[in-house]
Amino acid sequence: MCGHIEEGNFNDTNLDGLDWAVLMSWPGEVAEGNGTQQAIIGERADPTQREALRKILHGESTTPGATHFFVYNSTMSTVLDTLYAPIELSIDVDQRMASLTIEGLVESRGTPLPGTLSPGEPSRIRLDTPEGPRYLYAEMGNGNTTARAGIELDFKDSYGQFNVLHMNQDGLIR
Repeated sequence: MCGHIEEGNFNDTNLDGLDWAVLMSWPGEVAEGNGTQQAIIGERADPTQREALRKILHGESTTPGATHFFVYNSTMSTVLDTLYAPIELSIDVDQRMASLTIEGLVESRGTPLPGTLSPGEPSRIRLDTPEGPRYLYAEMGNGNTTARAGIELDFKDSYGQFNVLHMNQDGLIR
């Protein structure tokens, strides 16, 4: 999971323009727990921004169960140290395209699903979750990720999701 904060604050700490990624892994179903998690925050963040974003990504400063960060963190038995590194990230939700590079740690690409009704044209599939807690809607896509941080991942032609998120400590802002 990765993201770019266009505009946002954590209390009085401005988070505009920051990028982040969270690697997660579970031995079985997510709901069964025993997961491992590692956050990576863009190195441009100053110490106050780093701590604010770390708290957000670990669901530490939210109403219990109100955000997906809290929910995912509740399934973790191991939380690895947060890393700080240069992050190259581009996301286009409407086009279902994304690119994430964290040199030596993560390479990830998201693309549209191939078309089935109109060959050569990408498919558009959308999930609506009006009650949250993750997003109001998400565009589905194809994902390819290789991670070599505290968690190692190798996903080829797997599930990809693109969404816009407006949230605060109490969950989605509608």
